[in-house]
Amino acid sequence: MTQPALSLSHSPSDLRAAFAADVRAGLTHAPQKELPSKYLYDEVGSALFEVITVLPEYGVTRAEERLLTKHAAEIVEHLPHDVTVAELGSGSGRKTRRILEALCKKRPTSYCPIEISRSALQLCRRELGDIERISIVGYERDYLAGLAEVSKQRKDGERLLVLFLGSTIGNFGRLAATRFLRDIRNMLAPGDALLLGTDLIKPTPKLIAAYDDAVGVTASFNLNLLARINRELDGDFPLDAFEHVARFNPDARSIEMHLRAKRDLTAHVRAAQLTVSLKAGETIWTESSHKYRAEELPAIADGAGFVCSHQWVEQEWGFAESLLVARPASLTHT
Repeated sequence: MTQPALSLSHSPSDLRAAFAADVRAGLTHAPQKELPSKYLYDEVGSALFEVITVLPEYGVTRAEERLLTKHAAEIVEHLPHDVTVAELGSGSGRKTRRILEALCKKRPTSYCPIEISRSALQLCRRELGDIERISIVGYERDYLAGLAEVSKQRKDGERLLVLFLGSTIGNFGRLAATRFLRDIRNMLAPGDALLLGTDLIKPTPKLIAAYDDAVGVTASFNLNLLARINRELDGDFPLDAFEHVARFNPDARSIEMHLRAKRDLTAHVRAAQLTVSLKAGETIWTESSHKYRAEELPAIADGAGFVCSHQWVEQEWGFAESLLVARPASLTHT
């Protein structure tokens, strides 16, 4: 039977203050205005992203689901006997089901989704609550803060399996991604594991289409970030004055999402004590999605203090799932 799920969260006022501070820092950043991609995922944004995952142009989620459906039992065979599962950015939890079902067939399993979106945690509970022998405790936290709490509460002899799926690592630049993986490693014990999902490089038209679909769902998802600022931070951005732009940066091997001003405008964000002006054609950078080559991931893992013990690649779309095992600290690079 499923045990009652809990949600451990920051107060709304703390979250609003952090949101306001990040908006102020991003929209005053020169020369390129920017906003953290994590704020795309409020209740509306999370719902829109779930729609994106089933669009014909966006193959990432389906590719990962095919991989996990095919290989979940094999992945679980490579894990220690007694593991607590912590997932960074669980979303609805749909893609995680196969791993949890495979674990729960062998033993009762504790699952700790970590999300800044309360609505995503609620979706996750509904999606996964029917799995036998699972207990779910949700953490409404940033990734590292949530992982620190899960790690601190582990029992003696218990291993951690950290899930970082969906190619969310692609939201970080190359060096930042390695630093982030190293931060994860520093919270783990030797023998703990990280299952890392990465979208692989593919032809540019295919990538652009995945982030600028014909129906316009991704455009709505991107524009909702400004709508969220208006709703939550007393902003007055004119949404009809912006358009969604997706473009490929070949040097970084990344897709960039921007919001481009269609005319000169000035907007206010009162909770951030901010007035911001944009010229026609000026953009706000809202997200990057870096693409990888499967063969480069072991070296990235090594630089962050892990060994890439196994890797599974989905060829139809181009997606990799890599099982990284934390090395002893004496063998970890600094």
